[in-house]
Amino acid sequence: MLEQLFKLKENKTNVRTEIIAGLTTFMTMAYILFLNPSILSATGMDKNAVFFATCVAAGIVTMAMGLFVNFPIALAPGMGLNAFFAVVAAKGVGMPWEQALGAVFISGIIFIILTVTKVRQILVVAVPNSLKRAITVGIGLFITIIGLKNSELMVALVGPVIPPTMEALKQANGVATLKFFEWNISLGSFVNPSTLLTLIGLAITAVLMANRVKGAILIGILASTIIGIPMGVTVIPEHFSIFALPDFSNLNVFKLDIPGALHMGIWTVVFTFTFVELFDTFGTLVGTADKAGLLDERGQSPKIGKAMLVDALGVSFGALMGTSTVTAYVESAAGIGAGGRTGLTAVTTGVMFLLALVLSPLAGLIPGAATAPALIIVGVLMASAVREIDFDDFTEGFPAFLTFALMPFTYSIANGIAAGIVFYTGLKVLSGRAKEVHWMMYILFVLVLARYIFLATE
Repeated sequence: MLEQLFKLKENKTNVRTEIIAGLTTFMTMAYILFLNPSILSATGMDKNAVFFATCVAAGIVTMAMGLFVNFPIALAPGMGLNAFFAVVAAKGVGMPWEQALGAVFISGIIFIILTVTKVRQILVVAVPNSLKRAITVGIGLFITIIGLKNSELMVALVGPVIPPTMEALKQANGVATLKFFEWNISLGSFVNPSTLLTLIGLAITAVLMANRVKGAILIGILASTIIGIPMGVTVIPEHFSIFALPDFSNLNVFKLDIPGALHMGIWTVVFTFTFVELFDTFGTLVGTADKAGLLDERGQSPKIGKAMLVDALGVSFGALMGTSTVTAYVESAAGIGAGGRTGLTAVTTGVMFLLALVLSPLAGLIPGAATAPALIIVGVLMASAVREIDFDDFTEGFPAFLTFALMPFTYSIANGIAAGIVFYTGLKVLSGRAKEVHWMMYILFVLVLARYIFLATE
């Protein structure tokens, strides 16, 4: 049955190799089980509910990729996109998380439409490689900023605050824009146990990564959590049990607010979810499929379209379950490196995600200081794409630089992408190289300018 379903001999593999590959993929990306609840809890979402949604969404969608596409690629809530979700729906200062989930669901519907009509493939061709790489780098830096904040390695020093700013803070219940001389970014205190634990975890994970230990990030998180117990950072509640089903009484299944998400102010959020996921998924699918030898000499595969459709359906399904955007994981390359060539690898990984449900109490134990090193390490892996940007060509390098610089420094992925599109298109045209710009970029140029002009007049 497995031979007929996954065509193992045709792909020069066997059941044992595929299962080992699936377990390898799970080990390399299982950190999302602990990171996603930690990140999304900043929105007011219950950690157990996010853990449940992460397990179910990752498990079912990954199994669908294996069964219907026969690709050895796993999917789960994406890093960077969940950080953006947390910023958008930050408790007390952002939109309700129910509306943010609605935005994710809408972006999934857009993906389905774009995939079926093949517009998605046009967009992938339209945006230049320099901006695609810059988006990856920018998300990596954005993730790093989140990790530095969570660990308190990076702190903001405020003061002295002038009277007009103080008055604005009072009127806005503590939320106001500070003048440039009223704040500075600084290094946190090493006396702080959380900061110290992060440094220890960062050292452990870095050494494991340097020695190419499989599951290095997951091992680093678990080791940091254990070390944090005597340090008082990891708090073990009374009557703690390692194995238990999640608390089903407070799940976020079907709690998304689609009507609320349709409000005009949400479209920038929908655009960002859609745009970032679009290129992240395309790059992951093509890159991992190529490494597995599943592409022809033209770099194409008839399965790519089906894989994109599964990914698109997974986005909306994840939102229904109660988590941020589900996307293809580049860590799938670890399983492919272990010999995975068919969907049996993905099915194995998906089953492991579903089995992880019984470990839900662990998600509540993992402190932010233990997951912060993982965020920083993942940031490093994503930032390595900067090597593929041509900085000798200013029309390529400058828009790319603005793209990845503005993401962390304005704390907005959307701002970085928008700047890259505008300056790339503008510089190419004004330097007499308009023919190098795809026609779709002009449409994106107009849409971005219209959006930011609208923001300025709000």
